[in-house]
Amino acid sequence: MLKVDVEKKLGDFAVTAKFASETGATVLFGPSGAGKTTVVNMIAGLLKPDRGRIALDDEVLFDQAAHIDAPVWRRRIGYVFQEGRLFPHLSVQHNLDYGRWMGGHAADPAAFAHAVALLDIGHLLDRRPGKLSGGERQRVAVGRALLMRPRLLLLDEPLASLDEARKADILPYLERLRDEAKVPMIYVSHDAAEVKRIASRVVRLDSGKVTATGGVELLG
Repeated sequence: MLKVDVEKKLGDFAVTAKFASETGATVLFGPSGAGKTTVVNMIAGLLKPDRGRIALDDEVLFDQAAHIDAPVWRRRIGYVFQEGRLFPHLSVQHNLDYGRWMGGHAADPAAFAHAVALLDIGHLLDRRPGKLSGGERQRVAVGRALLMRPRLLLLDEPLASLDEARKADILPYLERLRDEAKVPMIYVSHDAAEVKRIASRVVRLDSGKVTATGGVELLG
């Protein structure tokens, strides 16, 4: 279980977020500028909260009062950004294997084959990112994050840069990821239709504050 209770001030903008997440996909939902990415960056360790506490399973990742701030590499959290951020000079296979290497794991052909099959990217292994569509790049980015063997996956608007046809292509893979990978997900989106497909639980943010938590009924 992930437990988040944090505060962060960025200039004139303040984020205050308190919620818990268990299995499935917890979606941080709200308009652009609501503070969603700030929250996931604090969970990942890329941004230090001013106050509060973050715990994942039995480990405290951040506790301002106890002076605990686990480094990014020790948190074992996979992060998929809006634009994938693949290495352009590496093949898909080597981009995927970088996730395993970053996690400090020995080669595991079975885990590699499972991730490739789950995301249907076996036919892309010899290509470089420049030869992939936007949806294919995002599937490879998800695979790379999975092969880190993370305790938690963060997906920050992973479909935001895709057109509607590409979104329709990749959504079934994200649903399979939620249902079959058994890795809890924090998924950021401002798209209600997308959230209805992905969310097990919704945390609604507006103006830097959590305004409601619950199911997809929060979307209206």
